[in-house]
Amino acid sequence: MKTDAGLVLEGGATRGVFTAGVLDYLMEKECYLPYVVGVSAGACNAVDYVSRQKGRTRDCMIVKEKEYDYFKLKSVVRNKSLFDMDMIFDRYPNEIFPFDFDTYAGSAIRTELVVTNCDTGLAEYLNDKEDKERMMRICRASSSVPLASPIVNIDGQPYLDGGLADSIPLIRSLRTGHKKNVVILTRNMGYRKSAPKKSKSLFVAAYSKYPNLVRTICHRHVMYNKILSYIEKWEEEGKIFVVRPMIRPVSRMEHNPDTLTRFYDHGYEQMEKQYDSMMEYLEK
Repeated sequence: MKTDAGLVLEGGATRGVFTAGVLDYLMEKECYLPYVVGVSAGACNAVDYVSRQKGRTRDCMIVKEKEYDYFKLKSVVRNKSLFDMDMIFDRYPNEIFPFDFDTYAGSAIRTELVVTNCDTGLAEYLNDKEDKERMMRICRASSSVPLASPIVNIDGQPYLDGGLADSIPLIRSLRTGHKKNVVILTRNMGYRKSAPKKSKSLFVAAYSKYPNLVRTICHRHVMYNKILSYIEKWEEEGKIFVVRPMIRPVSRMEHNPDTLTRFYDHGYEQMEKQYDSMMEYLEK
């Protein structure tokens, strides 16, 4: 694989199960790109790809046993979070679906996980191949949706969902020298994000201590739609390679195992169909 090849992974909460299907096919083919940048659910997908754990993200997202469920009412009351983040980023990697940190740490793949700094409102690109606990905190921060999850502190800095400041980190990949990019999206062709309306006042009230964060959240749709326009243009010009759903995506809070399994299977099948074309693009 050429050293200037990059893999860019969008987030989208449980829509990330599509990306899991895509990456599981790539892992079956022993296809590992030298650089991976992921945001939110894409960050979780990224670390499992680098640790070569086919099926792990799928298993973490499609949970049928109630005792391991990450959607719990008591989590909302106790932790003020729609998701049980302790379950996802502590019990899952350490007990239920063990994360192979040794393989991750020993990988030559350069990995970056996107987080949003609440003080500056800017994206940061972090990783840690020495401290498993800190790396999981980075993943947790990258996946912490505003209003739905608490702020995560790393090294004394407050962070939230990386998708707020950089929803699809293609420009980051280009700026770090990766000219050939495979972009995995979790939305259909032509999707555009709307401006926050009623929720704007909620963000202002919830994050009054972080005015830069509020500006980033309220401006997010503009930046997101701008990068989507670039992606569609560059895809048409053959400058990037895109894999996206061709069926209606699941909601970001989808919980039905059968629905999630179908979307996972769709991701796997899309990559299977596009694999030869992707390799041809990468080898040019």
